Amino acid sequence: MSADEARLALTACLARVAAGDRDALADLYRRTSVKLFSLCLRMLQERREAEDVMQEIYITVWNKAATFDAARGVSPMTWLLVVARNKALDRLRLRARATDGLEAAEAIADDRPLADALLERGQLSQRLADCLAGLDERAAAAIRAAFFGGQTYETLARAASMPLGSMKSIVRRGLIRLKACIET
Repeated sequence: MSADEARLALTACLARVAAGDRDALADLYRRTSVKLFSLCLRMLQERREAEDVMQEIYITVWNKAATFDAARGVSPMTWLLVVARNKALDRLRLRARATDGLEAAEAIADDRPLADALLERGQLSQRLADCLAGLDERAAAAIRAAFFGGQTYETLARAASMPLGSMKSIVRRGLIRLKACIET
């Protein structure tokens, strides 16, 4: 078959595909798949992806065959190669975006503390709880209420029915004993 005959046969196939002829699509596939697949494989470098893109190409051809116009002077094979090239480029862009997302994820800082810091913090918390338990009940309760409950010395003094200066002294002495306990 000459080049002109092959061109006319492909043009006829595309016209029949545009009319919804499934047999024409099968014929078009037989005539063009080797050339289109080699282009996709060369561009994508992966056989499986090239096969996936081939499916997308023929779906596009099925849906857009009516847009091919032989009167514009474009050969049917050139039109098909452009469709194949565009689909392969779309796949390469998709692959690049997926890779960019992974690289961007590496740049995101993980602000969670490291395991050793968590362990140390847990040990310090346990040490603090043990030292608080070693204080007299009145001092321990006042320190918990002031530092963990957010209460003021005035509120604590009113609740305990004692002068403000006495409450401050209780908390201060308790904090000194607490510090000494934690540091040992």
